[in-house]
Amino acid sequence: MPSIGWQEVLIVMFLVLLIFGPKRLPEIGRSVGKSIKEFRTSTSDIKEQIMPEQTHAETAVKADSAATSRS
Repeated sequence: MPSIGWQEVLIVMFLVLLIFGPKRLPEIGRSVGKSIKEFRTSTSDIKEQIMPEQTHAETAVKADSAATSRS
């Protein structure tokens, strides 16, 4: 499967600009960002419900490694 080149990215960006206009692009970007953030938090909540012991252990290990790196 070929990757997307810079020409294709420019064409897509130009089409998005034509379709939505410059005033709506920041609004669309914010809504996409909020959607991604909500998706990440919901998936992490589901992971925590499925494997609570493992996620708590990983959090403890990260906290320990952060504390030792600061010292």
